[in-house]
Amino acid sequence: MEKKPFFGETLKERLKAGARDRLFNFMLADGRLRGAIVHGTRMIGEMRANHELGILETMVLGRAYLGSALMTADLKGQDRIRLNIDCSGPIQGLTVEANAFGEVRGFLKNVPIPLAQPLESFDLASFFGRGILSVTRHIQGARRPDEGRVKLTYGNIAKDLAHYHLTCRQLPTAINLSVKFDRIGSITGAGGLALQALPDADDRVLCELEERFTRLPSVGAQFSGDTDPQDFIRHHFNDYGPEITSNRRIEFMCHCNRDRLSEMLALLPVDELEDILAKGPFPMTVRCHYCNSAYEFGRSELQRIHDRRSTNNPLRR
Repeated sequence: MEKKPFFGETLKERLKAGARDRLFNFMLADGRLRGAIVHGTRMIGEMRANHELGILETMVLGRAYLGSALMTADLKGQDRIRLNIDCSGPIQGLTVEANAFGEVRGFLKNVPIPLAQPLESFDLASFFGRGILSVTRHIQGARRPDEGRVKLTYGNIAKDLAHYHLTCRQLPTAINLSVKFDRIGSITGAGGLALQALPDADDRVLCELEERFTRLPSVGAQFSGDTDPQDFIRHHFNDYGPEITSNRRIEFMCHCNRDRLSEMLALLPVDELEDILAKGPFPMTVRCHYCNSAYEFGRSELQRIHDRRSTNNPLRR
């Protein structure tokens, strides 16, 4: 993966900003509710830079990144999840993957998202339209992946992910996802918060927390300043005995590289490789869908791939 640097940023500033991006797990009400909060400002900024996104595209894909990061809260080892949306609206859909190491990557299926008129609000339901949201959980040691699918009901990633958790996992869940921009469209803060009721949760406490959740300030706006995720939880849920149980780094990360892209090119039919060799142009640029990193391949390199492919193809001997 090749991350695009931010203009004017030093290595020290980059490391300091990246260190703030973390996912914190916590418990409330004597362990009857669990939650997760993610600070993802740097992650969303790097995602935007690599994918070369505008404000609308950053808002849509950024919320999906934050939601996927929250869903890694209970993952361990080699576990990973895949969030996919296919829809009829101008967005068309998106795919995001995240794992237990806190690595998140993904892409929009339509960039740029067409706008008939200037964006007037952050209600993006019309951009989604009808569709399906699916979450695939790859759990280490499981015989097969677990996939849950729901219809897009709200056209709001936070609410539709909450609907997925209630419908497919029987976990009443509240989710808040936000990306904050300044007046010139730069990202100033990005974060997400999720609360889940466990089976022995008290109904009265659930009602109280549901009401409180709706009155919480934007997490992204809070992270535009110096607010720490742990301080946010302790301040807003102090009377429910919050206990931070674990935390991990969160990062925009893809493990693509030139060798892997070369292996993918070697899987192309020989005739298609010959067509590329004949028509060019060179160097040929191949981009990773998940992170938009670009890798260039010259004619001689593609010729070697073609020759190896031809030698290993019994029909061409």
